[in-house]
Amino acid sequence: MTTRREWLALAGLACAPKVWAENDRSPIRLLVGLAPGSGNDFTARLVADGMKELLGRPVNVENKTGVGQRLALGELRRAAPDGRTLALATTGPFVIYPHIYSRLGYDPFKDFTPIAGVASFDVAIAAGPRTNAKSVRELMALAATDPALAAFGSPGNGSLSHFVGIALGLTSKVELTHVPYKDSGPLVVDLVSGRLPFVITGQSNLMEPHRQGRVRILAVSGEQRSSVLPEVPTLREAGIALSSATTVGIFGPAGMAPELVRSLQAAILPAVAGAEAREKLARHVFSPAPSSAESLVAEIAAEHRRFASLVKASGYLPE
Repeated sequence: MTTRREWLALAGLACAPKVWAENDRSPIRLLVGLAPGSGNDFTARLVADGMKELLGRPVNVENKTGVGQRLALGELRRAAPDGRTLALATTGPFVIYPHIYSRLGYDPFKDFTPIAGVASFDVAIAAGPRTNAKSVRELMALAATDPALAAFGSPGNGSLSHFVGIALGLTSKVELTHVPYKDSGPLVVDLVSGRLPFVITGQSNLMEPHRQGRVRILAVSGEQRSSVLPEVPTLREAGIALSSATTVGIFGPAGMAPELVRSLQAAILPAVAGAEAREKLARHVFSPAPSSAESLVAEIAAEHRRFASLVKASGYLPE
């Protein structure tokens, strides 16, 4: 694993070809399409602090929330490709949205420049007091016999959680009913109160009520168990042939010069490298996942194809 010191050395080399004037200290805007206090917002601020240190210029995080990160991405698409406006975003708007929105407002492959992957997180399946299921298999067995227990909540139509639910139903051969919410807060409240039998949402949203014994996290969606909940199985370990994690990356507008991308990448990656970053991200149930622009592009292309098949199999119609 590359250490922070090694990343700093790489950053110094990559930033050697000056892409800005020597006396240019104008600020960089880092847009985030999700709310302040979220794990994505925290990750953006962690990255911004690291960039400030290496670039010697202000990096200001701006929360542009609305329409599932599309507001922030729309502003990024209109920005000049000079490296002064970037965005931290999950890959959902690039790999899921193109298949479910007939009027997306951007082209995920032509309107942006992927710069670096920085982190990842899982979604979790959690049951509330309305059901006594202790495993995903038990939950699906109950849902198969009682339609009232076949409804699951998610943070919204078209979210990763929504499609993990669709995949769960298809894989388990159980007809599930999706109940979309606009935010994870009310979703978890309704799970705790028993209005919903189970939910699928970001693991971080469920940690506190799980620790309090008010809900039960039954499985996580990633390939590996969560470091903060090592006793909870993955979906594959629970007997469901399904896995999906969300990558968080840094993107710029289309048309950015390759040397600018390399310089920014070298200033971004050290912020999420090393034990200290891992510890900080773990508080929000995120994992460091530093990767190059090339790796991020390849992942987006592969996930775009995978979700095309899943959306088609689900019968979900574009909005």
